[in-house]
Amino acid sequence: MLEIVRIPVLSDNYVWLMHDAASGDTVVVDPAVAEPVLAAAADRGWTIGQIWNTHWHPDHVGGNAAIKAATGCIVTGPAAEAEKIGTLDRLVGEGDSVRIGDHVAQVMAVPAHTAGHIAYHLADDRILFVGDTLFAMGCGRLFEGTAAQMFANMQRFAALPDDTVVYCAHEYTQSNGRFALRIEPDNAAIAARMAQVDAARARGEATVPTTIALERDTNVFLRARDVAELAARRTAKDAG
Repeated sequence: MLEIVRIPVLSDNYVWLMHDAASGDTVVVDPAVAEPVLAAAADRGWTIGQIWNTHWHPDHVGGNAAIKAATGCIVTGPAAEAEKIGTLDRLVGEGDSVRIGDHVAQVMAVPAHTAGHIAYHLADDRILFVGDTLFAMGCGRLFEGTAAQMFANMQRFAALPDDTVVYCAHEYTQSNGRFALRIEPDNAAIAARMAQVDAARARGEATVPTTIALERDTNVFLRARDVAELAARRTAKDAG
């Protein structure tokens, strides 16, 4: 079994720390900063051996250099963004695989938020690290890609098993849910989920990870029927 720890940093980022007890290997996914990550690993007696980056944005790679200097870990990230992530040791893309102990993650190319964005899918473990492509009840902004690319990403994610646990990198669920209620005001699943989300946030609790089944029922971007509908929803969300 893999143990995954959520580390809240900055204003709304989550860094994920994943540990395989059998091998002793520990992976950091998208470290925005180093100090809280190193502290969380030290508190548990874990030695960080790898960093997995999903894309180049500073709030996902900002901790790479300091963690690498402190641990000597190997940094893996998208080959298409190697020029923007100077700390990479291993470049990967669609169809490549990475490992934590005996657990294998397939790399998925999911461009749109950034041109070379990737996700890491541990199919046997029903785990998916999506960076800023998919959020709880939302999707990433189209900074470097197109609505067509994001729609294709959503279709790929929607086809995964229901019990796949989705680890995204931001606490955006409340904002996303309020928008979802505007788009699908009669969707009882969205209304019910938002009641839970609002209660959780009032208690200071996180609302991620999520699951593919939950997103299929309540995420209006994953539920978009075509590219035009996703594009219109993304434009409306960006406009507030």
